[in-house]
Amino acid sequence: MISRSPALARVVVMVAMLVFGPAVSELGHAQAAAQNYNLPDFTDLVEKVSPAVVNIRTTERVRSRGGNSPDDDEMAEFFRRFFGVPMPGTPGQPRRGQPPQGQGQSQGQGEEMSRGVGSGFIISQDGYVMTNAHVVAEADTIYVTLPDKREFKAKLIGADKRTDVALLKIDATGLPRLPLGDSDKVRTGEWVLAIGSPFGLDSSVTAGIVSAKARDTGDYLPLIQTDVAVNPGNSGGPLINLRGEVIGINSQIYSRSGGYMGISFATPIDEAMRVTEQLKATGKVTRGRIAVAIGDVTKEVADSLGLGRTRGALVGSVEPGGPAEKAGIEAGDIILKYNGRDIEKAADLPRMVGDTKPGTRVPMQVWRKGQTREVMITVAELEPDTPRATPRRGDKRGGGNEEAPAPKPNALGLIVNDIPEARMRELKLKSGVEVDTVDGPAARAGIRPGDIILRLGDTDVTSARQFNDLVKGLDKNKMAAVFVRRGDATQVLTLRPNQTR
Repeated sequence: MISRSPALARVVVMVAMLVFGPAVSELGHAQAAAQNYNLPDFTDLVEKVSPAVVNIRTTERVRSRGGNSPDDDEMAEFFRRFFGVPMPGTPGQPRRGQPPQGQGQSQGQGEEMSRGVGSGFIISQDGYVMTNAHVVAEADTIYVTLPDKREFKAKLIGADKRTDVALLKIDATGLPRLPLGDSDKVRTGEWVLAIGSPFGLDSSVTAGIVSAKARDTGDYLPLIQTDVAVNPGNSGGPLINLRGEVIGINSQIYSRSGGYMGISFATPIDEAMRVTEQLKATGKVTRGRIAVAIGDVTKEVADSLGLGRTRGALVGSVEPGGPAEKAGIEAGDIILKYNGRDIEKAADLPRMVGDTKPGTRVPMQVWRKGQTREVMITVAELEPDTPRATPRRGDKRGGGNEEAPAPKPNALGLIVNDIPEARMRELKLKSGVEVDTVDGPAARAGIRPGDIILRLGDTDVTSARQFNDLVKGLDKNKMAAVFVRRGDATQVLTLRPNQTR
């Protein structure tokens, strides 16, 4: 029989409060905290910006051919099994990107085939559209589809492969457009959205945060890194902040599978607009060049050359007859300042030079042999999309008495030979010795037979005897900077001498 005594009931309540009171109290605090913590709501933002985000698809003309290849059959089976639909372009099925009926090609022009799908966004009411250069590369026809399903054939105003930016124009007015933000004011950790057409799925929205700024992944691009899901088809679409402003163009992902793996990159809108303004004015981008190959300055190199701290751009090679050679820049120099601006890392220099108008005379500060030097350089024009020249291999072996017994490697693990004058003229060298045998520290550093040793520390190498004497005088407890030329490129390697030699 259950007692209904009021006194007993009060005791039960008191016990319950003692046992469960702390848990109930914590639950109440957690609920209050959840109510006070405002998670972002993207619904109004997406509704506002989506009308200005477009789908871009490209086509090319190919010769018609009868029958299907085995590859075609396998792809058709893939579409049937995994998507439940026939492969686009199979008999009786319209191809994505194929013109409407009645607008086909005349006989002999070839068939219009889909090349790819990407994204873009409208930046002006009169029809200018921004996207990635790789989205529209080598396309015969470019179609822009608005969210309201209107489709336009676009004109390519210009594209810049180095920054992966392209500008299109469609024949329309009164279009919705996206406002542009300031990518310099982007903060790591802020919320951002990506809108585009991943795998052809129009107007898809993904969200994340800015993971890092100024990520160096290209010569002219300090990219914005995010964890926003970006997949094939998102390329060219906008990266948007919570104010509805474009702060970047989604352009790259880090992937080992071809799909999103948690890291994506966007071209900062400030950089993209500088390119777009030139494309709109002239259809191309003009950049400056000083004709040097550069690399980063490591801590070991900075210490061994007495630079004090890691900074600047290490000159690996100088193009004969180029602006840098005319200004007196030499391989092994470290460029510390360009036009009064400090160079903290090698990637800073190409951007500064690229933004300089060709023909401009610019002061530079370089570090050479333990002291700074000021030089004036006249910037030349960088030819559009010119591939880098392949360094020549120094395959001709020269000098030295090859039949004489090989001497013992020095404390750096090197046996070197003098270079005949004719070979020096051929290589356009003022001094240096050729590596014959590599062992110990030199082998571990990657020096090879046939390399040319130009300098040891701040001293030019003029002969094999002088080089070996310099090595004998090295401090066995300190790293030594060795300037090594291979082909047309020079690099600085740091070696610690063997203690036993």
